[in-house]
This record gives sequence, C-alpha cells and structure tokens, in this order.
Amino acid sequence: MKTSKKKKKNKKKSTIILETIITTINPDHTVHIAPMGIREEEGCVVIAPFKPSTTLENLERSGCAVINMTDDVRIFAGCLTGRRDWPTVPAEVIEGRRLKAALSHIEIEVKHCKEDELRPKFYCEVKHRETHLPFTGFNRAKAAVLEAAVLVSRLHMLSAGKVDTEIEYLRIAIDKTAGDQEREAWKWLMERIQEFREQETAGEDMV
Repeated sequence: MKTSKKKKKNKKKSTIILETIITTINPDHTVHIAPMGIREEEGCVVIAPFKPSTTLENLERSGCAVINMTDDVRIFAGCLTGRRDWPTVPAEVIEGRRLKAALSHIEIEVKHCKEDELRPKFYCEVKHRETHLPFTGFNRAKAAVLEAAVLVSRLHMLSAGKVDTEIEYLRIAIDKTAGDQEREAWKWLMERIQEFREQETAGEDMV
C-alpha cells in the first residue's frame, strides 16, 4: 500500500523588526526624532524610511544616525502627534545626538543604500553600542500604545471601522495595565484620531 507524501509548504521566514526611535541631524544642526522599525540584514542594521521624509534626507546627507531603544511610549506617540521636543545628549562616536531617555542606543554609519521608489534601504554599520538604564519588564499597555501609534500613522490608509475595532481591543490593555506614561501617550493618540476625522468631515463639507 502506497502512502501519500504530504507536500511541504514553503513558509516565508518572518523578519524581526524592532520598534525604535531614530535620531538624525538636520541641516541647521537641530535634531530630528522619528519612530521607525529596524532590522538586521546582510550583517548590517537596515533602516528603510519612506520617500519623502526628513530621516531619509538626513541619512543621505550626513550618512549617520542614532538608534534609540526606549520604553517611554510617549516618545512614539509624541512624534505622531506633533510633540517632538524630547531631551537629547551628544553621541559618543558619530556626530549626532541620542535620546536622554534611551535605555540603550546604537550609533551607525551608512555603508550603502539600495534605491527604491517608495522606501530605499540604508545598510548601516554599527560604530558604537551602549546601555544606560535597566529594562524593568514588560507592560501590555506599552505594546498597546505602540500598536495604536502604528494605526495613527496609517489613518489615511485604513477605514474608520478597522481603526475603531483595533482601538477597542487595545483599550483593554490600557484600562488594565497602563501607568501614567501610557495613559498620557494613549490620550494623545486618541486626540489625533479625533482631529483627523474632524478634518476629513470638514473637507467633505467643502466639496
């Protein structure tokens, strides 16, 4: 009796993306702060900012940046709601600045760039790593704020129904586990969603 062989499905290997805060230097020497996912590829740290973006322009010009790891989710929410004035201190090796609130940071230099019409990939070499503060543990509310921040960054792409469904679920973690920082960050994001919808409604009324 012949036994049938099950065909193995080709499973695409998932990519680990770390949610970080990228700090780059503007032409006027001020600091640009932006939330951005990073990953490792070909032995390099890869940053893929959208076109157009200030982070992309700064990377092209200066060729360096600082990757900040922080558990202060207000910074992620703040960058998406017009609150970008977060304290920074000088980097150790490159000409740049890191977040004062960073638990750790990585200073990088661009080795090469793969061009793309939407999101060029900057392959970067690590020049310096440093840990500053201990990681004190996981908090479900922090993850909920990060997910809500992603939704806010895509309001122009998602239906109101999908956003509301996701927010309703994420709110459970906020209600049960949030501290003061998470509640403040959540409040900013909810205000941004409301503001976006009011602007949409006003635009429809003008048509």
